[in-house]
Amino acid sequence: MDEEPIKGKTLRWTFEDGPMAGKAFEHTFNTDGSVSYRSAGGDPGEKPTTEKKYETARVSDDVCAVSYLGAAGYTLTTVLDFKSGKAVAFASNEKELSIQHGTFETVK
Repeated sequence: MDEEPIKGKTLRWTFEDGPMAGKAFEHTFNTDGSVSYRSAGGDPGEKPTTEKKYETARVSDDVCAVSYLGAAGYTLTTVLDFKSGKAVAFASNEKELSIQHGTFETVK
């Protein structure tokens, strides 16, 4: 796996449980270090939200973690297993913490 396996790519995450159960989101990890995201399967004209910075860390040959601070005050940290296609995400702010499990795929 590359040191930055998501840079320049768009990934679709689909959550199976937690607050976003049954929902899918597309995240584009831009080469300038920003991330843009939107609901997948919704209004095709929906403008994505863009955050100025995301961070990634390689955990193993097949696993990386990515994190960013969202506009709504939540930090989303997601662990991506490229071998299995599974994702585990933690969303938190000063009052809440939730965990969500799901899958992901590379869209482009």
